[in-house]
Formats: sequence, structure tokens, C-alpha cells
Amino acid sequence: MVFKKILVALDNSSQSSLVFEQALELAQTEESHLMLFHCLSLETDGAWTPFVGTLGDMDMYNTFQRLQRERLHNKVESVHRWLQTYCQQATAQNVPCELDCKVGDVGSQICEAARQWEADVIVLSRRGRKGLSELLLGSVSNYVLHYAPCSVLVVQGITLPLVDTSAIATQANLNS
Repeated sequence: MVFKKILVALDNSSQSSLVFEQALELAQTEESHLMLFHCLSLETDGAWTPFVGTLGDMDMYNTFQRLQRERLHNKVESVHRWLQTYCQQATAQNVPCELDCKVGDVGSQICEAARQWEADVIVLSRRGRKGLSELLLGSVSNYVLHYAPCSVLVVQGITLPLVDTSAIATQANLNS
């Protein structure tokens, strides 16, 4: 299977560089184009709660809306600068690259971006949530796996190695 258009969904976590590296390597192998994509979630990236008040509160409401628009504009600019650093790395490796940032539901925005850009594959990470935490908090990677219009490559979350506590306990006993 040939992947000519690779959408890379980056979430500004510690895993973003690993996801980017995997996508860049794939793009070099396949001689592909990259689209670096980030989505600002409405739940976490802005207090988008409805305003309830009286007509006397209208001026405060307008001020609140203006501040929210400014805050969102600043976040989008910050994301563009952050994605641009990855874009420059790709360009330095002769991989054509572009970037995009949207606001909304992360999973559906990733799928929509892939659909509009006609991506051949989406590369993203998973944070490793399982069971109840995945059920309650949701899983972007799971959503994308089920609704993507193309193939999906999920880069597994970074896990810390297990520590052998028996060796630590033995060493502590020898030192006492």
C-alpha cells in the first residue's frame, strides 16, 4: 500500500515528537507529503460555557466573548508556531509539509481533516487509557480508528519500564 498523503495528528504531549518521527520516516520511505494537524478541544482549551445573566450583564458578556476570542486566537497562533518547528524539520529532510489547526471535537476534526485533505493514512498516538478511564474520558485514537476515511497508524504510548521492587527491598535491608 502506498501512502502519498500522511496526516499527522499531534496533541502537544510528550509523545508528539515520537509520532512526528514515525510519520517523517514513513514519508521519507514513501516519498509522501505530510499534513501536521492539531485540534484545540472545546472542553479543555477554552471555558466555552454558556453565559446566564440579565440584560444588565450584557456588557460583561460582550467583554467575556471578546476575551475568549482573543484567547483562542493566541492559542491558534501558538499552535501554528509549534507545528511550524516540525514542518521545518520535515522540509529540511526534503519532505513536503503543511499544517492546520482546528477547534472542536478532536476525533471528529481529525477524521474531517483527513477526509478534506484526502489523506491516505492518519498517524496519531494513544495515551494508553484502558477500561473505565477510557470509557469515561474517551479515546481519540479509538474514535479515529472507527470513523477515519483512510488507514490509521497508532503509535503506542510511551511506557516506563517496570521496576523490580524486590531488588530495591533487598538492597535496603543490606544497608540497614
